[in-house]
Amino acid sequence: MRSRMHPRYYLCSEVFSQEQQRIFRKTWQFAGLKTLLPKNNSYITRKIAGLPIVIQNFHGELHAFENVCLHRSAALQKDAIGCRPLICPYHAWKYNATGQVSNIPHCDAIYQFDEAQKQSLKLREFALRIVGNLIFVNLDPQPYPLEEQFSADFIESLESSSNSYDNEVMVTTWNCNFNWKLPYENLRDANHVAYVHPRSLAPVVSFAIDVDSTAAKESEQPLSDTSPEGLRQEMRGFSLGGKPEGIIEKLSRFEWHGNVDRWHASTRSKADPRTDDAYFNWLAYPNTHIASGDGGHTFTIENHTPIAPDRTDVEVYYFTARKKNAYATSAQVLLAAMHAGQRILTEDYDILEQLQSTLHMDAPVPTQGAYESTNQQIERWYTTLMEDSHEL
Repeated sequence: MRSRMHPRYYLCSEVFSQEQQRIFRKTWQFAGLKTLLPKNNSYITRKIAGLPIVIQNFHGELHAFENVCLHRSAALQKDAIGCRPLICPYHAWKYNATGQVSNIPHCDAIYQFDEAQKQSLKLREFALRIVGNLIFVNLDPQPYPLEEQFSADFIESLESSSNSYDNEVMVTTWNCNFNWKLPYENLRDANHVAYVHPRSLAPVVSFAIDVDSTAAKESEQPLSDTSPEGLRQEMRGFSLGGKPEGIIEKLSRFEWHGNVDRWHASTRSKADPRTDDAYFNWLAYPNTHIASGDGGHTFTIENHTPIAPDRTDVEVYYFTARKKNAYATSAQVLLAAMHAGQRILTEDYDILEQLQSTLHMDAPVPTQGAYESTNQQIERWYTTLMEDSHEL
């Protein structure tokens, strides 16, 4: 089957702007880990669809605001993670848990705002949902429910697995030269593992390559329901995981394994009990990938932030399952996990950057096989959304 994805979808600035408005400012986006916000005034910052966001703990309640002071547009919190009140460093305007300005130094003397003006000064707040240990934010003024983006089974799997995350986290950021859609097409392609990862991942994990000829044939037909509800229902099928994606041929056993409470898929879901020693993936469409490459002992989160048509920043989190007790080598365990993960990510990102570099407006449209039916379904949904001016 010929792909629906013309090269312009990976190259054109106009398409990129449409994606920001129609996908990233409409969908629920992974925004961070609850364990990174353990106490009052803890915060994390990030950019979602070009908007600077701060998520802050106010006496145990998390709120997401636009990270822009209403006075002179300075960033309220400038670090990626920290702990301080929500006070602008420029002129010390202070904001409370509702986003309302609660204090302006020397307000009566030098600003001379009346009470109505002061009451109107309120930060833009965004919808926030916590699923286990995962924080999701939606930028739309009237966001649809999270349950319309992710199925109940997927939310349950995210919650059960993320509740097992430890609070010691290592984070790295990759500045990559490829379009944000490429890594997700790659993640749904088990066929690439033998060729891109012949010495790293392929010898360790056996991935099944599923062929669904019926789904591939069905994806050739137009979407039957292009209403916002229909498009969201179709999108719900793009996020899945928590079941074994591949069997680990021989899981290495380490002393530190006894210090963590390993997540067991067979007890958290209804997966086959013999597949505890497996590679697990969670794909949260449109741009978050969670994996456990050692049967629930450690986890990795990749969050892909589109920067430009040919640029994507990837924030990667590394952590183990929750500790039963502290142990001296925990930082070294995370460092080892990071190095192992970086090897695989480098192999993936190198080939994706090569792919991006060969694209041009007259490049041939890809020809796909039946095993790529999920990508074909996503392409149908994506092109419908982008070409026909539909909305979620």
